[in-house]
Amino acid sequence: MLKRHPVLQRAPFYLTCGAAVSILFSIAVSQILIGLAFAALLLSGERMRFPPIKLPLGLYMLGTLISLLLSPNPALGTPQIRKFFVFLILLLIYSTYRTLEQVRWTVLLWGAVAALSALRSLFQFLSKYRQAAALHQNFYQYYVGSRITGFTSHWMTFGGEEMVVLMMLAAFVFLSPRKQWKIAAWVCAVILALSMLLGLTRGIWLGTFVAGMYLFWIWRKWLALGVPILLVLLVLVSPRAVRERVMSAFHPHGDTDSNEFRIVVWRAGFGMVKAHPWFGIGPEEVKPQIEKYIPADVPRPLPSGWYGHLHNIYLQYAASRGIPDALMFLWLLAKIGYDFIRAVRRKPNPDARFVLHGAIAVWLGILVVGFFEVNLGDSEVLTMFLSVVGCGYIAAES
Repeated sequence: MLKRHPVLQRAPFYLTCGAAVSILFSIAVSQILIGLAFAALLLSGERMRFPPIKLPLGLYMLGTLISLLLSPNPALGTPQIRKFFVFLILLLIYSTYRTLEQVRWTVLLWGAVAALSALRSLFQFLSKYRQAAALHQNFYQYYVGSRITGFTSHWMTFGGEEMVVLMMLAAFVFLSPRKQWKIAAWVCAVILALSMLLGLTRGIWLGTFVAGMYLFWIWRKWLALGVPILLVLLVLVSPRAVRERVMSAFHPHGDTDSNEFRIVVWRAGFGMVKAHPWFGIGPEEVKPQIEKYIPADVPRPLPSGWYGHLHNIYLQYAASRGIPDALMFLWLLAKIGYDFIRAVRRKPNPDARFVLHGAIAVWLGILVVGFFEVNLGDSEVLTMFLSVVGCGYIAAES
């Protein structure tokens, strides 16, 4: 048998790591690298491995396919089938990563790239502030509909990626026994936290708070008890726009905030589930059909907002793919959380411990944000989440 060159043997890992990191600035580059990494893995002759979530993931994909075939316009829903390609990142990470050191370097690379994106967002914030002043407009009303995005195209994508990276960095600085690069990680984490604060995305704030409280509790229980007080003080000294955004959860600024509009789309979603409980109305069918499911008692014109999806991933999947497929999706998420929590209880080595606790924090944050957005329907956020899941299973195995 011909002996392969060491570079060719390691190519699948390098390409996989590149795919996991490049998603922070380009979905096209990331998916090209996923394809190249998969081809390199096939050519390498290495055994392909998949984390122990094949059954719920397979049933979820099967349910999506059945829903598509039974939908009124199957061609419209094909993007959801193409999105299955993203799940290759799970197979690639679990097959090509061999050590926890590789996972640690991936986390640090995430931190570096995400910090650059966050720095760009700070300049975006300053630019938008000046634009509002030049136009003599109220900054809050001007900004909420056009927030900072960093290297991404939308603030929800940006916030979702930042939350994932911040939690992994926090787990590293809190729990990793390695002192090297911790100062750099702290700097990146502070930049990310500032960017997230100025992002004014309330769902991301809440998800980060829940995930962060988990990590604080694992690291220093006494400190976790004081975090809510520190957050209140932080809000009080924050820019006025931040304080207004916090208060908008209880006292919305008329049609500027998304409170009322979300209730409308959620009610429409429940109507879809009631009408199509088994297989849903079909992938990608929510946007063209949502108007006819909006209750008649909702006054027109409708509140301002994006009516292309239901702004709740659990309701979105139940409405578009049916309750059984939504349950398969929940089983998939539950299996991931169960496996990581069980691995932590086995008292892993310190390196594995930081990865597992970081993955659990990310899992918690994703679950919370999912109540307010179709976050895992976004390929960028889904790729980041699956990359963390893959790293978590590497740590669990170690």
